Amino acid sequence: MEISIMKAVLEENDDRAQEITDLLKKKQILLLNLISSPGSGKTTLLERTVEHFKNRYSIAVIEGDITTARDAERLEKYNIPLVVINTDGACHLNSMSVKKALQKIDLDNLDIIFVENVGNLVCPSEFNIGENAKVAILSTAEGDDKPAKYPLLFRESELMILNKTDLIPYTNFNKKSFYMDLEKINKNLPVIETSCTKNLGLSKWFEWVEQKTIDGGVIK
Repeated sequence: MEISIMKAVLEENDDRAQEITDLLKKKQILLLNLISSPGSGKTTLLERTVEHFKNRYSIAVIEGDITTARDAERLEKYNIPLVVINTDGACHLNSMSVKKALQKIDLDNLDIIFVENVGNLVCPSEFNIGENAKVAILSTAEGDDKPAKYPLLFRESELMILNKTDLIPYTNFNKKSFYMDLEKINKNLPVIETSCTKNLGLSKWFEWVEQKTIDGGVIK
């Protein structure tokens, strides 16, 4: 019974996700789904990204969180469309909630939407929200074993950002072990090493976003 219920939930989610994909393709909008544990640096990465692209692209952010709007409040200074989705305990965003959030945004004057998913390495990986790509973000402070322990995210993602690399000397993060595990799971997954606080590696992330807009043909 539980298997049938979960199958029905995923099928309904996929149906709504396809509607989002079709809508954003028609509107020529890129949707990137950022997934990580809490504290990995997603919001700081978004701050740096919006600041970099704000004069070139029209950007909106959908913030997913269990409670509060604190992450969204950090982005208010950029004067961009922001929609907060509080899941009230759910560990991920689904396509139904994202579709409702899109109704609050002027899609006719938009180029890129970043979704900051709920802090979790498991559930968000299972749910398609109509994104052009999932981006996995991991901080070195979390440990090098996360790809081995939570492989689905690293299989589903098109890019991985290894953040807070400046903290490696102060942790037991083993880069060799990390990359060996990652290669076993998804040898084709590109990794960008960054430190958002030190502005290291961010240019490669910006280039990836730029290339994604070109490859998808989504920019007006």
